[in-house]
Amino acid sequence: MTKILLLSDTHSYIGNDILKYVKQADEVWHAGDIGDLHVTDTIKELKPLRAVYGNIDNAKARTEFPEHNIFSCEDVKVWITHIGGYPGRYSPKVRQKIKQNPPNIFISGHSHILKVMPDKKLNLLHMNPGAIGKHGFHKARTMLRFEINGNKIKNLEVIEYKR
Repeated sequence: MTKILLLSDTHSYIGNDILKYVKQADEVWHAGDIGDLHVTDTIKELKPLRAVYGNIDNAKARTEFPEHNIFSCEDVKVWITHIGGYPGRYSPKVRQKIKQNPPNIFISGHSHILKVMPDKKLNLLHMNPGAIGKHGFHKARTMLRFEINGNKIKNLEVIEYKR
């Protein structure tokens, strides 16, 4: 079993409210708009990190992290990208590839809107953890945590802070 903390759109913010959950996870996944790399450096000191860069991230972040991160966690194929859309409205950059080779979990950020929904046509689970940073239009700061056990995704939980 692998405990995952999923976050996005930190926009240079990493505080104890996030780190408390980082310490409880086995792995942290970041869906882009990191901001200052101090965020990812701090996470990497505590736990393994899988991340992608987002549209606000600079050349240094784009050198360290890919635009798309496709990997397996236990028996679950995962695809993380920052601007990916969601079922029925995938980004043109991913639309054809996701139809040809769908992952089990498709993760994107960017919208600052928490969204977890199945794509019944492609038989995948879409996740957007919303935004946990303090910059942006979102009214609540959110992130997700869940467990992967073999090929099962279990115990999904929303962590929410008011702004």
